[in-house]
Amino acid sequence: MKAIDVMVRDVITVKPDDEVAAAIELLAEHDVSALPVVDDSGRVVGVLSEADLIRREEIGTERHRSWWLEAMTPGTVLAGEFAKAHGRTVREIMSNTVVSAAEETPLAEIAGLLEKHRIKRVPILRDGKLVGIVSRSNLIQALAASHVAAGGDAPADRSIRGELLDRLGGQTWTDFGSRNVIVRDGVVHLWGLVGSPQEHKALLALTEQVAGVKRISDETFPAY
Repeated sequence: MKAIDVMVRDVITVKPDDEVAAAIELLAEHDVSALPVVDDSGRVVGVLSEADLIRREEIGTERHRSWWLEAMTPGTVLAGEFAKAHGRTVREIMSNTVVSAAEETPLAEIAGLLEKHRIKRVPILRDGKLVGIVSRSNLIQALAASHVAAGGDAPADRSIRGELLDRLGGQTWTDFGSRNVIVRDGVVHLWGLVGSPQEHKALLALTEQVAGVKRISDETFPAY
């Protein structure tokens, strides 16, 4: 399997000049641990994660050192820490180093990137622009799906997944497209929160209508 087979397409993002307070609200509202930072052209220029926000003056967690230790700390380190503790825009506190991959990157390589860089997610780019994201949890979902079917027609599965995600994106009654869908040998695996019993029924009905779907493996759980 490749990144395109498991990536979440509807990614919540922020821009460099967005207020940090607004970014924090997005993290909490969507229950995510990081946000890609994109410019006006859609190119990823950084990542804002929980790690960038744990040392904030608002909650009294900014770093304090003894005078002698601070005297030995390089100025660049002190400046960076001050920006993360007091910055008011995303560009002031985001991490500028972006570890990314392409849609056709094998999951084995994605796993290697996660391990090597000790990160939780990898933005997926096409021509430098963000088209999705693969997280550790997406790899676990792919692993679970692999035990259900041993083989599979990858192009057909990819077509089913693309059609289903497109249909979900056109619905006003759900935001499930921002969760994850994995298709393996025609079996559609649905993962994540569903907001109501009505949404759950509609989600299953929509999935059943997609040509090529053999069965639905319902791994959703209620938020109601």
